[in-house]
Amino acid sequence: MPPADSYGSGGLLVFDTSAWNRQRDPAVLPRWQATLRASLLAVCPVLALELLAGGRDEDAFAELDRTLAALPTAPVTLSAGAAAIGASRELRGERRLPAADYLIAAAAAGRGAGILHYDRHFEPLCRVLGVESVWVADPGSID
Repeated sequence: MPPADSYGSGGLLVFDTSAWNRQRDPAVLPRWQATLRASLLAVCPVLALELLAGGRDEDAFAELDRTLAALPTAPVTLSAGAAAIGASRELRGERRLPAADYLIAAAAAGRGAGILHYDRHFEPLCRVLGVESVWVADPGSID
């Protein structure tokens, strides 16, 4: 079996919870691992908080914290906050999206990264913020 290609066009990708939760799916795992090996996955603190909140116990929390801390970050800066609010203004009728998604997308834009996801919410956000939107799998193809 030939090695899998990395996700995206070769730039850094901030992943969302929707992608993280599907990384072990057989349709996703080879490309996820290839992207990780290529050092193209980054984490946003908003996402880290979402994931860490699901830690089953202290050991699971600590292991996940170490895993996430080893990745490049896309920080939520003042300018990322302003970009998230600006995206909300621009989206108007499409703006009913989770606040966390606005911040994750704006942090990625501030870092010059795209978004790796399995969530339709990121399509309009990536469009208005001018960042690459990359699905971990075709929409509707996995649970």
